[in-house]
Amino acid sequence: MLLRRYRNTGDPLSCEPVAQGLLNRGYRLRTTRGAYFLKHHLDGDHEAIAHQHRATQRLQTLGVPVAPPVESTDGDTVAVIGGRCYALHPWVEGSHRDGAQLTARASRRLGGLLGLVHTCLERVMEPDPAALAYLSPDPADTFALIDELLVLARGRARREVIDTLAEHRLLERRELLERHAHRRPPPGTEPATGWVHGDFHPLNLLYRGAEPAAIIDWDRLGVQPRAEEAVRAAAIFFVRPTGELELTKVRAYARAYRRAAGADASELAAAVHRVWWERLNDFWILRWRYMLDDRRADPLFAAVSALAVWWTREYEAVREAFAG
Repeated sequence: MLLRRYRNTGDPLSCEPVAQGLLNRGYRLRTTRGAYFLKHHLDGDHEAIAHQHRATQRLQTLGVPVAPPVESTDGDTVAVIGGRCYALHPWVEGSHRDGAQLTARASRRLGGLLGLVHTCLERVMEPDPAALAYLSPDPADTFALIDELLVLARGRARREVIDTLAEHRLLERRELLERHAHRRPPPGTEPATGWVHGDFHPLNLLYRGAEPAAIIDWDRLGVQPRAEEAVRAAAIFFVRPTGELELTKVRAYARAYRRAAGADASELAAAVHRVWWERLNDFWILRWRYMLDDRRADPLFAAVSALAVWWTREYEAVREAFAG
């Protein structure tokens, strides 16, 4: 039923799950004409999905490595079957690479690529008319969340190593927040906003050899402070298992991003401060574990929780790596 909507896609041979996330499900669909990536969008917002598709089509014309969806015979890119939204993309052969696998040159290439994404989005997207406030987390809310998570971590019937670590990190973070509460970024200090990918990290970038082959998963395409996406991405790509950032690679990445995006040092410095504060108040992995009973992110907790502590201690060095 799905393939009949497209020209020359062949007959189905197999359909195997390859990815599972909060916003979509992914499958490798093999046909008599080749392989495709079949994406099931769980949110089912036809217009929002089509909006993402139009963005990637325009970005491709500007040389951004993306994998726009296949158009159906009637020119649509979203197939609605049984009330569910699907999209068919060409299959891109490639692999994911984190910061440990990137050389200094590849780190510069990564920063330049994200800068290209931001500048090209500015060219292909309509200016966002909404004047939104991007408020930083309120430590009072975080203190309440810490208390709630402590109860849940301590109350596990069968405690695991992560529960002990969670209790330690929650107590440690509460102390750090009490000490640094006065450093909450005030309203109006956010960097310049613009259209961003919204989820730029190693699992959403495919490499073919040393070169990026495709930026995928544009579900969170939206308007945000642009430099903050650059800092968040670096904090994912270049974090070591011990929770430290590879600052030499961060510096190469950030300088290339600034050149490509036309961002100055003050913009990156502001983003560093706001993302640091965000990380200091963020417990998304523990929320998943204790509130959603979702353990998929558990393996990330050791490094992510250690990063907030290390970043606080090495704040000036991190700021200099991004803005120096």
